[in-house]
Amino acid sequence: MKDKIIGLIMILFLGVCSCNRDDVFEKEQYKNVFALISGSNNISEKYHLLGQASTGYISVSCGGTNATKEDITIQLVEDASLLHDYNTANYDVDMARYARLLPSTNYTISSYQLTIPAGQISARLPVVITPDGLSPDSSYVIPLRVESYSACEINPLKNYVLYEVRIKNYWANGDGTTSYSMKSKITEDDVTIEVPGTKTMAPLDANTVRIMAGNETYESNLAVLNKAAIVLTIDTTTNKVSIRPYKTITVHQIDGDADYPNIFKTEDDGYGTYKTFLLHYDYTIDNKTFQIKEELRLEFDKEEETE
Repeated sequence: MKDKIIGLIMILFLGVCSCNRDDVFEKEQYKNVFALISGSNNISEKYHLLGQASTGYISVSCGGTNATKEDITIQLVEDASLLHDYNTANYDVDMARYARLLPSTNYTISSYQLTIPAGQISARLPVVITPDGLSPDSSYVIPLRVESYSACEINPLKNYVLYEVRIKNYWANGDGTTSYSMKSKITEDDVTIEVPGTKTMAPLDANTVRIMAGNETYESNLAVLNKAAIVLTIDTTTNKVSIRPYKTITVHQIDGDADYPNIFKTEDDGYGTYKTFLLHYDYTIDNKTFQIKEELRLEFDKEEETE
């Protein structure tokens, strides 16, 4: 009899423990938790078109089985230490690769408070970006963290966001990934060779881009760019292209060539649609002069291309 009583007590004890565990599990499953939306390293990367102001958003989302029963008011604050921690963790002492704080003249946040209404799962805080004057060779960040909130819980891993601003124009994105295919005729000392390859293009302003001259090797390095890059300015009315030095290189535009008339155009060859430059110029570097005739092409989808 004694053993039966002990057995019953054990069963009851285990039952109580099981119920407690189930209660805890159920509470964990049903509780509401919110987070700032971002990708890896809490980065939220957005591209903004040069030549105009545009609006991006800081987004927050709330999860949980049941709908929230009250508003969640969230107060954000800028915190430069977040960017410092990101740079040192990812680039250590390689300061040339550091992301930079976005200058205050390039953005407006009218309010740092946003609210997820009761029963809803998300909210957005608008950020107005004026990207003109930013460099394609840098990434710019607005570091924001949650300072306070009125209800529910916050995901401790997503309690801040680094809103990263990248620039773009019609011809290129400012992240070093826009690559045009190149067919080039290079003449030096009356000897001409044909050189295929690719050419990285970067936006500078609404209708200006930067490329390396001729067959000069591209590097995301200011010393290399200052020495060997050139600038193309596109007249959006006539599609004529003007060529000038980026920094110290000597370059001369050569007009009057019917095959390479220094123009930009879009064309469809029946298989794809392309952004195309036809350029003719010469340049001097390290006391050597090269004459360049080149076609640059980038395939694109008109339906997918948005400003």
